[in-house]
Amino acid sequence: MSDDDEPTPPPPLLTLRDGLPPVVQTEPALADVGAAIAAGTGPVAIDAERASGYRYSSRAYLIQLRREGAGTFLVDPIAFESLEPLERALDGAEWILHAATQDLPCLTAVGLHPSGLFDTELAGRLLGYPKVGLATLVEELLGSRLAKEHSAVDWSTRPLPAPWLEYAALDVEVLVELRGLLGEKLEESGKAEWARQEFDHLRGFEPAARTEAWRRTSGVHRVRGRRALAAVRELWEARDQIAAQRDVTPGRIIPDSAIVIAAQALPTDRESLLGTKGFHGRGAERYASRWVAALQRAAEMDEADLPTRNPRGNGPPVPRAWAEKDPVAARRLSRAREAISARSEELSVPAENLLTPDYLRRTLWTPPASRDAVQLTPAVADQLAGYGARRWQIELTTPILVDAILTAEDDTDAG
Repeated sequence: MSDDDEPTPPPPLLTLRDGLPPVVQTEPALADVGAAIAAGTGPVAIDAERASGYRYSSRAYLIQLRREGAGTFLVDPIAFESLEPLERALDGAEWILHAATQDLPCLTAVGLHPSGLFDTELAGRLLGYPKVGLATLVEELLGSRLAKEHSAVDWSTRPLPAPWLEYAALDVEVLVELRGLLGEKLEESGKAEWARQEFDHLRGFEPAARTEAWRRTSGVHRVRGRRALAAVRELWEARDQIAAQRDVTPGRIIPDSAIVIAAQALPTDRESLLGTKGFHGRGAERYASRWVAALQRAAEMDEADLPTRNPRGNGPPVPRAWAEKDPVAARRLSRAREAISARSEELSVPAENLLTPDYLRRTLWTPPASRDAVQLTPAVADQLAGYGARRWQIELTTPILVDAILTAEDDTDAG
């Protein structure tokens, strides 16, 4: 084998520059962290670890911070009633996060709100990187590898093992440098203003309220009949109440598959329920009386109270139904999607970032009444703004939507 044929060695594994800091769990230590961060300079890299897959709540069980001139800090938010010293220190500073929508809700819950932010994942999307995970961006842009073997551990564990803490600290170790490189690339590509608008919009992010979350039970499509659907709903809600009370993830009580099997079989007593093949889980027998009561509620429910298979929402129907319900709207959607896809490739921006798919569907299902291009253009722009589209998105996509609306109507007239 020649030297040219030798495999390229993997990039070096990233290690902590300043060693592993202690976990902050006392008021004096928290005050020291606040003072150090306030004395630092530049943006603050922030990350949070939750116990997804283990706990019902989405609270933060560890908060990591790093700022130039201050260093890296690991704060245990469970140890404090208030993080006010940290809140004061962060006031006015730009936050750097990766995938901000994942961490902002749990940071907001402990009183931390960004004055400004930079999302490295979203920056990567706007720049057209095909993969925007933190480890991928770090390897591509910084030439180092991030160990990810502790990404799915139970962060509610106390005390937290040192290898987990090192993994957590490394996530903020890279963010300041990564933000600098991505910021330069956004400026060079002419996308910096787009990013600023996106980041400003993210500051007000709130997770969407869950409505009829039971309908997302895995395997619910196999359930036949409205009464069986009611059984899925009653079992799901009973499990959710138990999970909330115990603060454990619902799937650790009984899995979705057990709910679906019980709803299909509709057993009427404890013995037949526990004898149902496939009804299992840690809480299957422990909470058997709760499951039986849920199934009885479904069995005794009035017909009028049974859930429907396809509930009516406040938005447009699913796209596959458009051709039957409104052929003109279906043509609008098809043309707009094709044009947005082409523009997406041209700009190297994912189509869903160019315009939120829900905004696209809502606008094209019920567009403004005017069919005069001069009047239609500002009307479409206003409609998109009302949904929450950012200015850069409106400027780039309004002409596409206007064209789709007018040409779909023209085809109708020609027919």
